[in-house]
Amino acid sequence: MPEQVTRTIIVKAPASDVYDIWANFENFPLFMKYIISVGKTGDGLSHWVMEGPLGKTIEWDAETTRMEPNKRIAWNSRDQGDITTSGQVTFKELPQGETEIAVTLQYVPPAGALGTVAAKIFSDPAEQLEEDLKNFKAYAEGLQTRVA
Repeated sequence: MPEQVTRTIIVKAPASDVYDIWANFENFPLFMKYIISVGKTGDGLSHWVMEGPLGKTIEWDAETTRMEPNKRIAWNSRDQGDITTSGQVTFKELPQGETEIAVTLQYVPPAGALGTVAAKIFSDPAEQLEEDLKNFKAYAEGLQTRVA
């Protein structure tokens, strides 16, 4: 059964900068706790590796289904991966050079032994998404401080 979670956060940076940082998926291990690596594998395609308990990894391929510069990025996982996921992130320009980010994530945990590993990681997806967004905020705002 699919699980869905939505969380928002405000980042003190312009939408164009925030979008550019997010659109570079290879940055994700810098602010997402369980992501080990993200690599581009083709036009709009990427391969994700996530850390799991006991040295296990969870891997999947994703397809970017929508990229609207400074507005929205949407994705879904491709067949044959360890996990099924889809979602979108939107970027809303706010006054004073801030951006509201809203992430909606939907996933179907895998079955079997791998499902047990994934269930531990995804035991509280809302809390994990909140933590990842806070880490993203710190990362993006830190980059802004270095540029300013």
